[in-house]
Amino acid sequence: MNAAVESHPRVLIADDDPAAVRALSQRCEKMGFVVDTATNGMQMLLKARRTSPDLMIVDVNMPKLDGLTATFHLLDQGAQGQALDIIIVTGSSDELTIERCEAMGLFYARKGPDFWRDLRAALTEIFPQMQDAIAARGDAPGGSAESVPSRPRVLIVDDDEQVGIFLASRLNKLGVETLYASNAVQALRLAARRQPSVIVSDYHMPDGGAEFLIARLRASPETANVPVLVLSELELDKPSAQALTREVMGHTGALKLLRKSFDVSDLFETIQDFCAFERPLA
Repeated sequence: MNAAVESHPRVLIADDDPAAVRALSQRCEKMGFVVDTATNGMQMLLKARRTSPDLMIVDVNMPKLDGLTATFHLLDQGAQGQALDIIIVTGSSDELTIERCEAMGLFYARKGPDFWRDLRAALTEIFPQMQDAIAARGDAPGGSAESVPSRPRVLIVDDDEQVGIFLASRLNKLGVETLYASNAVQALRLAARRQPSVIVSDYHMPDGGAEFLIARLRASPETANVPVLVLSELELDKPSAQALTREVMGHTGALKLLRKSFDVSDLFETIQDFCAFERPLA
């Protein structure tokens, strides 16, 4: 535990799920923490070494480098010689994860109904001088555990429901929660309300295709940074591809254009760059 803590302790939140990052950031800021965020293990390591936070809240399943491995590297290297408190969070009930946390002397909170209670308990133990603020502002917004989803979310947007069913069934087997929208307007509402980790959109749809969807997503602060992958039955010409991938209001457009296929390995490997699957790709 830190020997001395500033009046406004700094916390680094590392999670690939934008809904979890948003909920945790809002709670921690209301408690009086100064918040920084990272979306994967490598970014977490770089920021932790550069800023030396007082506390880290780290998701286990993250792309590129999982949270526990990144935490081990950080603790092994001494985090620039400073003591560092870490709370590990995960949506999994894997006993091995709990055992590893205990062996490394880490705090632990599982995403789910008891998440906010467990997080409050850990924060109060680490920062006893802040217990009043933590107790008063440590509940989930609206008292809902759904504010911190236990699994990554992928929003599938396609006017062909069978495509949605096919992709959802494959992603569900990998431990991913899926949302489905049959058009861009419905997708915009879902994205703002449910904060998906990734959006996979059909290129051509009635009442607005992928280009329309991306433009509207980038115009809203709530969805401006959600990664979008675009599927097309046909090879897109250069002007169409450029229109999809161009920067929109200072934010990236489509991150990748892929052909529709029953072979989803390329698509799923790309999705995995933005959210870690609980189970490995077959």
